[in-house]
Amino acid sequence: MNIAFLASGYRMAGLAEPAFHGPLDWAVRWTVTLLMENKFYLLFSFLFGYSFTLQLDSAARQGRPFVPMFLRRLAGLLLIGLAHAVLLFPGDILTTYAVVGVALLVLRRITPKAAVQLAVGLTSLLALGFVLLAVMAMAGLDMSGKVAETAASAARSDAMLGGTVWQIVSEHIHKLSLVIIMRVLFQGPAVLAACLIGLAVGKLGALRDLSAHTAALRKLQWAGFTVGLAGALFYTASAWTGTVHKFWGEAVDLVTAPLLAAAYGATFLRLLPHMPRTGRALAAPGRMALSNYLAQSLICALIFTGYGLALVDRVSPPVEVVIALGIFVAQVLYSRWWLKEHRYGPVEWVLRYLTYWRKPSYRPRHASSTA
Repeated sequence: MNIAFLASGYRMAGLAEPAFHGPLDWAVRWTVTLLMENKFYLLFSFLFGYSFTLQLDSAARQGRPFVPMFLRRLAGLLLIGLAHAVLLFPGDILTTYAVVGVALLVLRRITPKAAVQLAVGLTSLLALGFVLLAVMAMAGLDMSGKVAETAASAARSDAMLGGTVWQIVSEHIHKLSLVIIMRVLFQGPAVLAACLIGLAVGKLGALRDLSAHTAALRKLQWAGFTVGLAGALFYTASAWTGTVHKFWGEAVDLVTAPLLAAAYGATFLRLLPHMPRTGRALAAPGRMALSNYLAQSLICALIFTGYGLALVDRVSPPVEVVIALGIFVAQVLYSRWWLKEHRYGPVEWVLRYLTYWRKPSYRPRHASSTA
């Protein structure tokens, strides 16, 4: 999902890359927007909320004071995220997790029912906000800005990203103000809503025995692959055709994207027990998810910015997808190799050091414990 935004100043500005307008280019844009945009960060946010309950339980079993430990973890995430945003990718989400984590800490005693209700309320308020913006736009108060001005800004961004180290960092810092506004008004509350669902599921222990929840998982698939996919199609049309105002698309997507994300999650949960080799292959990069996330940005920065080849806006969307898949395959292999000799990924090790304020063991886990 992120590679298009790492590879193009135009995509960061919400525009299609002007050099690539072939049928295959547009097919890739539509497919990625339809199936991935605004879906997978919700899955990661769900997992962040779910893992929060696991950390709570672990601290209770070990008799550790949870609050200072978790605050150190959030501080570590914030520092890593800020470095990532300034040096590599202003679209960083780690800083958002750090802030949302404070909210989870405050709400840690909330009941599962109240957590779900709060998540639904947050999502509804966000959707209503975009409906109001859409109505204002229809009344002539177009808040989306002029396309020509946006394109000129994107061209300037391309020039900066292909320049010196200082120009790249300056451009990232320049973009951060817009990213922060987006996080505060849109993605932050959406991330918190998904985290609250994960927290509720974790408190209920619903993922401990999947066989007891087959019917619920099947219902999530039906809802996601019908209503969720229909909403995604509406959102995609609003993003690329101009026939529907983008604010209407955002409002619909806020309500339906969680359904499609849930359908993906339910599908993974139902399929992976029957695909043990695939599960084992994905386990290693999953255990190093933070290191791999940052490494993806680093590799793409070396490909697309002046840090390396400076191919910003010179690579077509289909080739970007091939590059992304190649990077992930390499990370699967690298992660398996790394974890044979190390217990944690390199950045996970640093974050664990900050969390527990002591040096973690390098000793790899036994094969029986990697699941």
